[in-house]
Amino acid sequence: MPPALTRPDGSPVRVLVVDDEANIAELLQMALRFEGWDVSTAATGRSAVQAVRDSRPDAIVLDMMLPDFDGLEVLRRIRAFAPEVPVVFLTARDAVEDRVQGLTAGGDDYVTKPFSLEEVVARLRGLLRRSGALEHRESHVLMVGDLTLDEDSHDVFRGADEIALTATEFELLRYLMRNPKRVLSKAQILDRVWNYDFGGQANVVELYISYLRKKVDVGREPMIHTKRGAGYVLKPAS
Repeated sequence: MPPALTRPDGSPVRVLVVDDEANIAELLQMALRFEGWDVSTAATGRSAVQAVRDSRPDAIVLDMMLPDFDGLEVLRRIRAFAPEVPVVFLTARDAVEDRVQGLTAGGDDYVTKPFSLEEVVARLRGLLRRSGALEHRESHVLMVGDLTLDEDSHDVFRGADEIALTATEFELLRYLMRNPKRVLSKAQILDRVWNYDFGGQANVVELYISYLRKKVDVGREPMIHTKRGAGYVLKPAS
């Protein structure tokens, strides 16, 4: 699991997810909880405003289209008593005027559906770091066994040996290291690393796994393993 971003008192970051599509809210909740965050959800604008009043989240993921009133109205009401909380809008619309409207209304970022869960997490991490809500001593280095990856500098080491990776290899290894000992399917990897489904070209995952193995595992006890019919898993060398 990646190092959890925390609040200055050491407690988990609090995130509110507002979306009336239950499957999307559940997926986001699972992904954000994996980051070590305390995640709550709301399905309407009214319940979202009340949730912000009650729990004072550190960040909000806000769907633009809700059953009672839209995300812009939710934001307007929230900003009246919580002017600093970072807000990431989710919307199925990608017109420039909608994007501008959301940001000029006080939103901090904007993600268009369909989106990658990894993208939403990354946007939130960036906003949370800039907001001052986080523990300043938090680390951006992932560690699994003797493998380390620095998310800021992109330096990767296996023991004392530096490993040079391409941008895609880095993103794939980062995803594996954020999910140690967890079997990840090809579909999950495609969604998180490439952001869309390759359809019949899912062998791109096999190709890049082979690239990583040549750089991370060759000459050493292997860390990247294939679970036949299920996917791939990275775990510390025994």
